[in-house]
Amino acid sequence: MVCSGRHVILGLAITIVCGAIVAGLMIVGSPGNERLRRLDDRRVRDLVDVTRALNGYWTKHARLPSSLDEMLESPGMAVQSRDPLTGQPYSFRVLGVKTYELCADFQRESSEANSESFGRFWSHGTGRRCFRLEAEETQR
Repeated sequence: MVCSGRHVILGLAITIVCGAIVAGLMIVGSPGNERLRRLDDRRVRDLVDVTRALNGYWTKHARLPSSLDEMLESPGMAVQSRDPLTGQPYSFRVLGVKTYELCADFQRESSEANSESFGRFWSHGTGRRCFRLEAEETQR
């Protein structure tokens, strides 16, 4: 069987397209990894929002709430306090008068890009990571 010029060009085009797809997946990562990265980004955004809400609670009540549920019962404190994948509440624990800890379970290690978006403080490895924070007064 003799290959025509069209068959050679078609074969080359298919090889180039397949190579581009493989290279893209190697650079960007698989769709599953991208989903895990987006979930971890969401967790960090949630923790940042919870921190802001806790600062607002501190400003209004001059104390930390005993739980995130108590904070959420206060008017104007509507934030996401549950993991987007499991639906479990983020861990919150009061450590001192103004000091508390927020924890979440992460699927992947944070990257440099994430650190630039959220700040180095929110960097995390895989698994459970707790952040020690201090309540601050907000401007009313």
